[in-house]
Amino acid sequence: MLGRLSKHLRRCISTSPCKCGLQDGPFSVHPDVSQAVAEGRPVVALESTIITHGMPYPHNLSTAKEVEAIVREQGAIPATVGVLEGRVHVGLSGDELDFLSRSKTSLKVSRRDLPYVISKGLSGGTTVSGTMIAAHKAGIPVFVTGGIGGVHRDGENTLDISADLTELGRTPIAVVSAGVKSILDIGRTLEFLETQGVCVVTYGHSKKFPAFFTSHSGYCSPYHVSNPEEAAELIAGTLSLGLQSGLLLAVPIPQEHSATGGEIEDAIQRALAEANSKDIKGRDVTPFILQRVNELTKGKSLQANIALIHNNTKVGSQIACALSEHKQRTTGPQRKEGKKEKGHDPNVVVVGGINVDFIAKGKTKTLLFGQTNPGSVCQSFGGVGRNIADCLSRLGQECLFLSAVGADSHGDAVFNYCKHMNTSGVAKLRDQRTATYCAVITESGELSLGLGDMDIHQQIKEQYVSHYEEQLSAASLVCVDGNIPTSTIKYVCSVAKKHSVPVWFEPTDADKASKPFLCESWKALTYTSPNLAELCTINHTLGLPTPPVLPESLEEVLSCAASLSRPLLEHLQCVVVTLGPMGVLLCGEHEAGAVNLQPRKHRRVRARRTRTEI
Repeated sequence: MLGRLSKHLRRCISTSPCKCGLQDGPFSVHPDVSQAVAEGRPVVALESTIITHGMPYPHNLSTAKEVEAIVREQGAIPATVGVLEGRVHVGLSGDELDFLSRSKTSLKVSRRDLPYVISKGLSGGTTVSGTMIAAHKAGIPVFVTGGIGGVHRDGENTLDISADLTELGRTPIAVVSAGVKSILDIGRTLEFLETQGVCVVTYGHSKKFPAFFTSHSGYCSPYHVSNPEEAAELIAGTLSLGLQSGLLLAVPIPQEHSATGGEIEDAIQRALAEANSKDIKGRDVTPFILQRVNELTKGKSLQANIALIHNNTKVGSQIACALSEHKQRTTGPQRKEGKKEKGHDPNVVVVGGINVDFIAKGKTKTLLFGQTNPGSVCQSFGGVGRNIADCLSRLGQECLFLSAVGADSHGDAVFNYCKHMNTSGVAKLRDQRTATYCAVITESGELSLGLGDMDIHQQIKEQYVSHYEEQLSAASLVCVDGNIPTSTIKYVCSVAKKHSVPVWFEPTDADKASKPFLCESWKALTYTSPNLAELCTINHTLGLPTPPVLPESLEEVLSCAASLSRPLLEHLQCVVVTLGPMGVLLCGEHEAGAVNLQPRKHRRVRARRTRTEI
């Protein structure tokens, strides 16, 4: 089986180049990871020695998958680091995780081991120091592990000191762990970290430094932080100083699991004595101790180990998300490179909503409510703003899309489906649900029932969009849809007016069509594309007369649409009235036998020059 997996891995390595600029060397970054880093979204690095040496199969594989799932649940992207056939991978696929979890020949790969393992084309799990190196090269500032290495007991004589400590002194990464194991000399470990210039803080309301299986080692950290936001500010401050040292965040084991800490500590002392009597030394000590303690505690230590890793992962992911949000507030979100030249500004900026749509179509002529009906259900991706950005991108336009999704599986599906688009302006928000719409239609295609969960669209606020003011002011066209808040539309219109940028407003529905017309913002619009009902709403909002009933015949519809469009053309260049099966009506300034769609910075449109075309 390993042979088949090895062949599969060789195919993965040869066909999945890294997108972050490291693919030419011994590093390969997973596309999801490199995209998230480029867009300033939160990423959490994870080590792999826990897979190769920390736990027996299948606990190691299930724990690795659970940890990655926790990272995703918190709104971040997991980046498990491992070495596969001489290549350092930042971000592993399911097959690659499975390969490492089953391998009997995988090595523990620290800084010291990297050159040899790479030169020989070997595979292994990266330790804390090995993972820190890879994460830093990939641009990932937060790394979560179980516990770091330290100064071994009698280390003042043997000089047995983990490379994790010196790595923390020279690589600017925030390491989230449960402190160090009590098999080590914790006091000397903290002293060594101080010598290396490493900032050590306890996560919580106390400075007590944890000892892996217990919440208090008998020592204290110099500082503590109480929540993800405080931790993020600390990390941001560390990085802003340009220091080449890391940061250690010590997270105590959850209280419900620390109760067994005393029993585990007794087992550790017994295992230490056995290791000494068997003359087990160096790097073989820790694996022996962990296995023996698990046997002595009848699996309780393994359960506690898994629990603290889960807790570290949750805390570390929350910190990574808070750090990403901190960067967005202070410097603005990073912009993804365009598909043409680097640094090429987008031609169009679209601000609007994303939906994940579910269409349920019945297989009978009538649908019976209150019971199950035979039918089919399909999923698609919609949202007016997303649809516009999608079409423009497929037509080869440089288009930046500003929107928001939740930190959930639907949000992940959106990013996966929209890889052809520039989604660097799509915020991924914790504690929010990605917008979804479910339509139940009859066999003939008529809408029977529709349900929409669109609350997240109100999070596309002026404060967020203002991070992209430079792109808005330089665009050749800005498109906004009616899903976003009125204040955001007003802000976009003000920026566009200041820089003479044409704006296209898509109303989305009659209830939202009035948003720009509630104030003077509508005078900054250049185009709008309402249907007849939305056009009536717009005129009603402006205090203009509207028909009590919408006409039905083609002649009456055209006459009504042209009449309702004419007042808008005092400021707009063109009104595009969508008429369903009847087609599209263009209303605008008549020039050279057609409606002129080109915006003009200064114009006074006269009624006699107004023309409509189908």
